[in-house]
Amino acid sequence: MKDLPAAMRPREKLLAMGASALADAELLALLLRTGLKGRGVLQMAQGMLDELGGMAGLLHAPPASLIRIRGLGPAKRAELLAVAEMARRGLNGRLRESPVFDSPQTVRDYLQIRIGSLPHEVFSVLFLDAQHRLVADEEMFRGTLNQTSVYPREVVKRALAHNAAAVILAHNHPSGVLEPSRADELLTQTLKSSLSLVDVRVLDHFVVGHTGVVSFAERGLL
Repeated sequence: MKDLPAAMRPREKLLAMGASALADAELLALLLRTGLKGRGVLQMAQGMLDELGGMAGLLHAPPASLIRIRGLGPAKRAELLAVAEMARRGLNGRLRESPVFDSPQTVRDYLQIRIGSLPHEVFSVLFLDAQHRLVADEEMFRGTLNQTSVYPREVVKRALAHNAAAVILAHNHPSGVLEPSRADELLTQTLKSSLSLVDVRVLDHFVVGHTGVVSFAERGLL
């Protein structure tokens, strides 16, 4: 980065214009600090983002994925994993402090970091109190999502254990296709009916991918 004009170097640019002025590769380059012989840190940062599926992929990358990247030693891997965990905890904390729909984008950001880049399909439930603040976030099931793989009684049991007044359902589509399937719709209605028997509302069901999030409620599917 020494070859760049001072005003264009990521650190100086951040201090002068704020973090939002930096591209994803520039932000990552600040954490990496150094590149490889013949490959500058900005090139290395962009290569990592391409390999991991962008910033969302980086934030959810397991340690094994980082080990495979040439030039990432234990210290850099530890820093990246720490930053990812800080982001998750920060968003989780915001959802616990205020009603989730006071900041709907925070819910989307949180879910995208949590499950958006996973290579396998998971079904998660956000359990909420009477003020719609987050009480717990639990991964309930893994594998292909359908009515036979998700057991409503288990979701109801966990809702009662958390004394939840409402829930938000979420699952990811590793394929990247965010359109809800017919199986997704049937499962949502089954869970909605089961939870209503114990006075727990289903506020929304999100389909999450590394490129975005789709809301059942916004689609009129709830």
